[in-house]
Amino acid sequence: MQVESIQNGQALVITVNGRLDTTTASDFESSCFELITSNAHNGIVIDLQALEYMSSAGLRSILSLGKKVKAQGGSLVFCNLQGMVQEVFDVSGFTSIFSVYESQEEALGAM
Repeated sequence: MQVESIQNGQALVITVNGRLDTTTASDFESSCFELITSNAHNGIVIDLQALEYMSSAGLRSILSLGKKVKAQGGSLVFCNLQGMVQEVFDVSGFTSIFSVYESQEEALGAM
């Protein structure tokens, strides 16, 4: 799994590539926590276009990230969910917890 970020105006865009599972969830969480505490921004967009797989451990790390961002007064949105990742978000109810957009442009526009 790879986590990359870019600053886009006041939003931080984090892209995730690979698998978000038991093996990688803690690395994902650590990387994201480091990014959000070291940068000032109003919102965070998580782009999951290149994410191939997500397990329940991945969902837990996303929920933890959401709580941290909310506690800091920020907003967290997701975009570009594909195939199985979209299905996991739907079945788990995460699409009712988090805002999900079809594209990064839409997500940034909503911020």
